[in-house]
Amino acid sequence: MSSLALLSCGALGKEVKAIVDGRGWNVDIYGIPAMHHLYPKKIVEAVDAKLAQIGPQYRQVVLVYGDCGTAGALDAVLERHGAVRLRGPHCYEMFAGDDFDQLVAERPGTFFLTDWLVRNFERAVVRGLGIDRYPELKPVYFQHYTDLLYLAQFREDRLEQKAREIADYLELRLEVRQVGMGQLETRLAALLQDMP
Repeated sequence: MSSLALLSCGALGKEVKAIVDGRGWNVDIYGIPAMHHLYPKKIVEAVDAKLAQIGPQYRQVVLVYGDCGTAGALDAVLERHGAVRLRGPHCYEMFAGDDFDQLVAERPGTFFLTDWLVRNFERAVVRGLGIDRYPELKPVYFQHYTDLLYLAQFREDRLEQKAREIADYLELRLEVRQVGMGQLETRLAALLQDMP
């Protein structure tokens, strides 16, 4: 067992594993279900419970999350448990990096996709938001969106094709940017480097 643990959002599981393996870090990795993003309070509750369970076993636990809509409640939990997290509001900002603020300022009607969201669009968006049961909700949810920006972590033709299908379904213009790990890896590496 390592003295350091990463507690990661399930939507970043593949990416975190790739970063850890690529850098040869000796860390233990735990996950929180990605679907909790539909109810950010569940993120806070799940992180709190997991930190209570695993925290005493490690010198340090690093949360691989942004604030993710918790309005600061996540940081209060981390402070109580002595854990730390990556800086940033959410993974879209981490993947887009320095361009994110400019992107949302210039294109406020942009709906973002990541590899995880492309793979899980049906479950997370269509079923998660009830569009499968109430199709009339789709234009209500997406009426103010103009663009679909896919921030791709891994180059996979299958995912790009699925992103095109999502764009057609939402009737939005699609742009695909191969961003890789963006600032996720940079911020995680900087945080671990500063660990005592």
